[in-house]
Amino acid sequence: MNISARIMDERVADVHCDDDSLIVDLMDGRTISVPLAWYPRLLAAKPEERSHWELAGGGYGIHWPDIDEDLNTEGLLRGAPAPKGH
Repeated sequence: MNISARIMDERVADVHCDDDSLIVDLMDGRTISVPLAWYPRLLAAKPEERSHWELAGGGYGIHWPDIDEDLNTEGLLRGAPAPKGH
């Protein structure tokens, strides 16, 4: 029996937001969409601030320098909202 494992690449390819969601495209073709309400800093940010992001953590993280917010694909894939008081 030949079993081939699908290669998962959880690095960030692109990030964008609409009025209600954070949408993250991964290098392996998957897309993660989570409510902006889970991330109060992103929710309160202006659209220009949300669109100004940088890769971090070897491509597994996202940093928004204008609002000092950091997320990673591991947390997004787990569906983890920001900790209370964040």
